[in-house]
Amino acid sequence: MEEIAKTITVYISHGLEIIAATVIAAALIRLVIEYFQSVIKVKGGLSAMQARVQFGSAVAVSLELLLGADVLATAVAPTWDEIGKLAAIATIRTVLNYFLEKELSNGLHSEKHPESPA
Repeated sequence: MEEIAKTITVYISHGLEIIAATVIAAALIRLVIEYFQSVIKVKGGLSAMQARVQFGSAVAVSLELLLGADVLATAVAPTWDEIGKLAAIATIRTVLNYFLEKELSNGLHSEKHPESPA
């Protein structure tokens, strides 16, 4: 029974990793399209900050998905070595996500309230 649970969680974990990679790839494609639209001055394109915030949001979602995948991968009968690796990975991803979210909120704030030229 434990082996079946481990197999299922590994497959779900791999699925989450694929979804995270797909989210980043789609966001990257959109970022490139928005960049070229801004270069050729297409109306309705996003500003550089808006595009950056959208891409950063996708990266934040991907980090959360990858953290979930790591937790699932070690959920069934983990060894102490696996628990230590998970703790290190979770800490790094959580810190990255925290600072990314902080940067995104600063970007959104500056986009809504641009400073007036002096």
